[in-house]
Amino acid sequence: MKMKKLFLLLFFSMAAYALQAQIKEPVKFKTEWKSLSDSEAEIIFAGIIDNGWHVYSTELGDGGPISATFNIDKKEGVEPVGKLRFAGKEIEAYDKLFEMKVRYFANSVQFIQKVKLTGGPYSIEGYLEYGACNDESCLPPTQVSFKYSGQSKSAPALPAAPVVKEEKIKKNEPDSAEIAIVPFAADSASAEMGEADFATGDLWKPVITELQALGEEQAGADKTWLYIFIAGFLGGLLALFTPCVWPIIPMTVSFFLKRSKDKKKGIRDAWTYGASIVVIYVTLGVAITLIFGPSALNALSTNAIFNIFFFLMLVVFAASFFGAFEITLPSKWSNAVDSKAESTTGLLSIFLMAFTLALVSFSCTGPIIGLLLVQVSTMGSVIAPTIGMLGFAIALALPFTLFALFPTWLKSMPKSGGWMNVIKVTLGFLELAFALKFLSVADLAYGWRILDRETFLALWIVIFALLGFYLLGKIKFPHDDDEYKVGVTRFFMALISLAFAVYMVPGLWGAPLKAVSAFAPPMNTQDFNLYKNEVHAKFDDYDLGMEYARRNGKPVMLDFTGYGCVNCRKMEAAVWTDTKVSDLMNNDYVLITLYVDNKDPLPEHIKVSENGKERTLRTVGDKWSYLQRVKFGANAQPFYVLIDNQGMPLNKSYAYDEDVDKYVQFLQTGLDNYRKK
Repeated sequence: MKMKKLFLLLFFSMAAYALQAQIKEPVKFKTEWKSLSDSEAEIIFAGIIDNGWHVYSTELGDGGPISATFNIDKKEGVEPVGKLRFAGKEIEAYDKLFEMKVRYFANSVQFIQKVKLTGGPYSIEGYLEYGACNDESCLPPTQVSFKYSGQSKSAPALPAAPVVKEEKIKKNEPDSAEIAIVPFAADSASAEMGEADFATGDLWKPVITELQALGEEQAGADKTWLYIFIAGFLGGLLALFTPCVWPIIPMTVSFFLKRSKDKKKGIRDAWTYGASIVVIYVTLGVAITLIFGPSALNALSTNAIFNIFFFLMLVVFAASFFGAFEITLPSKWSNAVDSKAESTTGLLSIFLMAFTLALVSFSCTGPIIGLLLVQVSTMGSVIAPTIGMLGFAIALALPFTLFALFPTWLKSMPKSGGWMNVIKVTLGFLELAFALKFLSVADLAYGWRILDRETFLALWIVIFALLGFYLLGKIKFPHDDDEYKVGVTRFFMALISLAFAVYMVPGLWGAPLKAVSAFAPPMNTQDFNLYKNEVHAKFDDYDLGMEYARRNGKPVMLDFTGYGCVNCRKMEAAVWTDTKVSDLMNNDYVLITLYVDNKDPLPEHIKVSENGKERTLRTVGDKWSYLQRVKFGANAQPFYVLIDNQGMPLNKSYAYDEDVDKYVQFLQTGLDNYRKK
């Protein structure tokens, strides 16, 4: 009986969690009133930020993300002094979307507003507003309310300023750029609808349970980890086929098999050798994270100076692969480790042999590892470098173990030759192409405008065309042999490279080129653009859009977005421009785009009760954010939901996923369900 009760309790707990799983609360603030003297105090907002998230700083300027601001609803006997200050490690980085430098905080932050008590009883009521994002989504402008009152011990003399202040409040004029004082009506309602309609209208009725019934997907494990592992694994496979690693495989495996008369012990030593390789490279990934930290890695990935460094580093790596010089570690390092391995026995000897391999093969593996670590640094994740190096190490260690288990396979190994240098040179071309990506970030940061989108694409077209000609034997590098025969594999690689170069040509006139949209500069840097296939919302007001849908008998697509939502813009560029998607959205749906960070003030403030707490909706963005939370149980953007013209869901919601076919299926399923109704 007890087990049955426990099961029921667990079931209902999980059900309750499922309903709230989409509401994200990555930042938790506590407020504190701190007295400095009889006439001065500070209001402190102390925030704890989840890993991977960041909170934006103050005074970021127009056109950027949500700045932290201090706002007052009511005040008596107290005046703000100066601007909102912050305490914590502020990170400054360049943001490609906004084309500006932004400042933010990770892990923790404090915002502090100093106030002066004018004497007698005092009371102050208001809120801190801030913006928060991670790499996948952003929260709408979030408010932390505060309310303090008391009796000041002293009353410094003041001029007859209260009258001026009162006029300022009535005129809705801010005291400063940081403090907005606006009137508040406790029983007011929106000018667009009555309070009863806002609170109880069917269009605003929660449909969280109905979304769950349609198979609502909850946030799962970070899929990017799998992509990072695969990228690392592919990098390790490429490193295997380089002149620094491939010839070592048969020698090392033969050594282990001959080292002991016992075949089982030889196989065990080979397994240990492979495991040692994994440990060495994973330790490197962990060390990178510990030295820089995830937030610093993410900041470096968007910092202009470091992007110039990454660009130069990858160009040097490419020149090394082309045969201009060899990048090697000091020979005394490998000699010292090798001699130490010979003088020791057991597991330590095998580990030192693996370490010798890492040192000797650095001239080939170093550029690949460098490119991998630079790429995963942009994830801003604690474990991204570790996962990338794990994939790399497993691929590198795999043949040593497999050939030890199946030694007869050694006879079928391809012999060393010129084909390995072809792989090196091919990697050199790829390193050169990736180098331009990092130069592009620096170019945007400093406004040089030397690497606009069409210039970037022109360089990539030339690079991949030259790679195709090289693979066909039309171009030679110092270490290439004189054999002019082109094998079948090499021919197909050349075909792919040349086809990719041709594919990018229409991009010079504005074609979206979805395959390279993650690497190329933004479309707004293109001077000549003939592409016009865009989707625009019919309405930016929920109630007006729903009324239009009812009159025209159409289903509705709600697009909860934000001016500061990076992934929203990615979806619009990569998915909405697809012909199938744009046709469905333009012809079969009424698209209503709701900006949750819209700062336009409501005609009157609206008080609502949410989760037992009283909240105040002050702006249009507050209103749409409230709609998203209460009706659909979500608060992150982008967030797409399909509803009929009575406000009921037609399909499960959709978040950030650039899979066009999946998005088309999402739209088509909603349309089919609407027609069935």
